[in-house]
Amino acid sequence: QVQLAGSVGGLVQAGGSLRLSCAYSGSIFTINALGWYRQAPGKQRELVATVFIGGTTNYADSVKGRFTISRDHAKNTVYLQMNSLKSEDTAVYYCKASTVMGVSWGQGTQVTVSS
Repeated sequence: QVQLAGSVGGLVQAGGSLRLSCAYSGSIFTINALGWYRQAPGKQRELVATVFIGGTTNYADSVKGRFTISRDHAKNTVYLQMNSLKSEDTAVYYCKASTVMGVSWGQGTQVTVSS
């Protein structure tokens, strides 16, 4: 099983930047992919970005060119660098690990973008 511990989000002005991090531990050799999801009030949780074990990444259309997902193997941490933030990026952000055993979720952190 994989455990995830995410960083604290925050409040940022539109156009600003914020970096989220999520440390993973446990059976990390079982990880196939790491991802970030978000859920805005009244909306379903949606995929933001994924990084696969081989390094391939994919992004939601709404964040392409603004967000970057990366993984530090030495620190067992996955990051989400968010630039040019918009008010519509306001949501609770979750990190997720997809493994051969199933999935694990981080606890979620609030990101609020003020316009």
